[in-house]
Amino acid sequence: MTTHLIIFAHPNPNSFTKAMVERVVQATQTAGANVVIRDLYAMNFNPILSAAEMKGELSAEILQEQQYIREADLITLIYPVWWMGFPAILKGYLDRVLTHGFAYKTDETGSVGLIHGKKMQQFINIGSNVAEYQANGYAKGLDICLVNGLFNFCGITDIEHCLFGSLYSITDIERQGMLEQVAEKTLKNLTAL
Repeated sequence: MTTHLIIFAHPNPNSFTKAMVERVVQATQTAGANVVIRDLYAMNFNPILSAAEMKGELSAEILQEQQYIREADLITLIYPVWWMGFPAILKGYLDRVLTHGFAYKTDETGSVGLIHGKKMQQFINIGSNVAEYQANGYAKGLDICLVNGLFNFCGITDIEHCLFGSLYSITDIERQGMLEQVAEKTLKNLTAL
């Protein structure tokens, strides 16, 4: 059975970002895939990378998160952009989980990604207008650093991402359209696996 891992970062359980998660879960269930949800705030995930972890001493908690990634066919990240980056809890999750020996290795030729055979989609919420965000070059920077840059480094090359903006000024009908868009993309990506 296809497994879909959803990693979600937003502290408000009533946020539009959480509504996206719920719609993606519904689409996954419609597709008949297994779904695993990692709600980092609900888990009270500790984002702080320790000195022991930097030396490769990983806790059972981190080993379990790595196993979820190993088992996933589709990985979905759903999060807002805050101060041009991931929410701190998601950044810390990636710092702690994407470890040397799991996500990448280093040899005489340089660094090599180790996570292969995965599809990734990212649904990213921003408060500003998407066209303005793109015109300012921020969208390109986000893609180079946090979307393709980070995950290509780890070996994941089949990545799609969508920006959803102006969330504070759009209508409920427009929000519903965005929710349908994430559902359609999820169904399409799961069906293609």
